[in-house]
Amino acid sequence: MLVADLTPFLDLPEAAPGPARRLAEQLSDIVRAATAGDASTPWTSALPCRRRPAHRPCPGRIGVLRPEPVAPIRWRCSVEGVISNWAASRYDLRRRRLILADIPNELVVPDDTAATLRDLQLLDTDSERLVFRMRAHRDGAVLAATDDELDELIGFVADEANHEPHRRRRRRLDAAVDALSGGWVPDTG
Repeated sequence: MLVADLTPFLDLPEAAPGPARRLAEQLSDIVRAATAGDASTPWTSALPCRRRPAHRPCPGRIGVLRPEPVAPIRWRCSVEGVISNWAASRYDLRRRRLILADIPNELVVPDDTAATLRDLQLLDTDSERLVFRMRAHRDGAVLAATDDELDELIGFVADEANHEPHRRRRRRLDAAVDALSGGWVPDTG
């Protein structure tokens, strides 16, 4: 079991070793996913497991649980973990106020699109919450969003694509816009 305090990972120096940076990224993604969903409800996120048993990628997804509003986050795939001191960090995506929510539609996106969305730099908190609330699906990930939320997310992705100088990343962003703009696909479980 990995027991981690998020505090030392919040401001790693640029000279930090690669394994420390990768662990910090994994822990921050897990905190984002757990805080984007509801408290006291365990669910399987679209985050891929980063373990490599027998030098092969684990096909599993990260399951998360935030038992109480600020209790340590529990997560698991092939290993279990606990993350403490995450509240009020920049990765805490909990809503700060109540809102009236429309019933969201569900769009199944490929895993590479989900990964591209998690790498976006220019998202507001509401869109970031949508991205990290994606749930695992046999064909990729399920994005639950209202039409307005989806339009806003597409705008952020398109804006980042328009300003991306690297051709390969721009193609990934354009493919994500196409996947999000392709229309809603019913979730078949």
